Amino acid sequence: MKFHRNKITALLAMAVLFLMACPTTVLAAEEEAAAPAVYATFWSLIPPVVAIVLALITKEVYSSLFLGILVGALLYSGGNFEGTVNQIFSGGMISVLSSSSNVGILVFLVILGAMVCLMNRAGGSAAFGRWAGKHIKTRAGAELATILLGVLIFIDDYFNCLTVGSVMRPITDQHNVSRAKLAYLIDATAAPVCIIAPISSWAAAVSGFVPGEDGMSVFVRAIPYNYYALLTIVMMVSMVLMKAEFGAMGVHESNALKGDLFTTATRPYAGSEGEEKSNPRGKVMDLLIPIISLVICCVIGMIYTGGFFSGTDFVTAFSQSDASVGLVLGSFFGLVVTVLLYMVRRVLSFRDCMACIPEGFKSMVPAILILTFAWTLKSMTDSLGAAEFVAEMVKSSAEGLVNMLPAIIFLVACFLAFATGTSWGTFGILIPIVVHVFENTPGDLMIISISACMAGAVCGDHCSPISDTTIMASAGAQCDHVNHVSTQLPYAIVAAAVSFVTYIFAGFIQSPLCLIIGVVLMMAALFVVKKKFSDLKMV
Repeated sequence: MKFHRNKITALLAMAVLFLMACPTTVLAAEEEAAAPAVYATFWSLIPPVVAIVLALITKEVYSSLFLGILVGALLYSGGNFEGTVNQIFSGGMISVLSSSSNVGILVFLVILGAMVCLMNRAGGSAAFGRWAGKHIKTRAGAELATILLGVLIFIDDYFNCLTVGSVMRPITDQHNVSRAKLAYLIDATAAPVCIIAPISSWAAAVSGFVPGEDGMSVFVRAIPYNYYALLTIVMMVSMVLMKAEFGAMGVHESNALKGDLFTTATRPYAGSEGEEKSNPRGKVMDLLIPIISLVICCVIGMIYTGGFFSGTDFVTAFSQSDASVGLVLGSFFGLVVTVLLYMVRRVLSFRDCMACIPEGFKSMVPAILILTFAWTLKSMTDSLGAAEFVAEMVKSSAEGLVNMLPAIIFLVACFLAFATGTSWGTFGILIPIVVHVFENTPGDLMIISISACMAGAVCGDHCSPISDTTIMASAGAQCDHVNHVSTQLPYAIVAAAVSFVTYIFAGFIQSPLCLIIGVVLMMAALFVVKKKFSDLKMV
């Protein structure tokens, strides 16, 4: 760790020296160009690459993200000291934190953190753990229960990550499932499930990016072709049943079987649960009622923002909903129900309930900090024209590669979502291009290509250390973020490789039956992994 800290310090010192070495004349009042010199070029992708590479090398996410932001600001300003500082803070950090949708997400996180603290303090989580301990007897059972709960909570990926983590963490800990594996199960049932659920915030987002088409109809038709999401679920369940792990995950799981749930010394949430006093009078209902009320209130909140109570039908209201506002409204009323429940049942006093709010806020600080840096880094790539650069690449490759285009779009979407950390942004960039390219093409090629775009975006989002969903999964599992990324990446790559090959078949066959090919290929890949590369030594 000391070595890593020294490396980070050296990098920061070099950055400061570089800035100080910039000519002082740049401080003169000089108008910045409307667009930087590197706009919409390969250089626009350098900031996220720097952040990702440094995070994987140093195992430290905060400074890595900040250095990526610094590189982006330097490229934007052309080395201008004043311009760089302004771009980091005014054009970056302050700008993203003044966005109403981003603030809504942060408020949602704080409220969920408070609810998790309340459920733990009231003894609901402990009671559920005792109940589950009587009914879930094996590690595989604990992992399958986590997957099932993740699939059932399909409304929103943020909600999924934090809820599944808070409910299942005591149970997976009891059965010696590593925090890294729990984070993977949470992450793999968040975005991959939301992207194939017609009633979800993701369906609403995608339907709004399809110009000139019935967005919800296109989304439903694209589900059988969303190979990455479907094959990720197949992969998760199969590996649990086969008791196979490989890569860094195999190391974490082997250590977990010996009692070490973390493997590394970095434990950002260490002690948070031990300090929390659990009420012995808590019952399972003290966990279930808050969660059920949260789900119901969040659904109502989302359709409210979509105009359901003003006469709009349910599907349209959901597709037009503002997920950020809806989740805040829903989580707030869920919090009110939870406080009233505990006060009526006298498991917690009003003073105890209020004390849980700042405690819940504190538990979310690591996730909020990483999210803020990740959003700022995304704003840097936006200001440098990374989206335009990738969009032009897609347009230029469209001619003469019609049947191969779904596979190509999948790779491009993977790359863009990985580099920018946003799947929704990838939808917004690529889906309109795909619709334009295939609008007069017979058959299902447009639907397959739209699905490839969605699948690639989810895959890149799944792999990226700067993705907000990946960050939320780490927070939900209370796992070190870099550990989560490094253990999940080999699994995501296997699913992506199988999906890519399946999209090649789909581009020529153009049938939903291609999913069968994908499942067969995935099972073959897992058999090879089990035979040749499995690192998990079951005891």
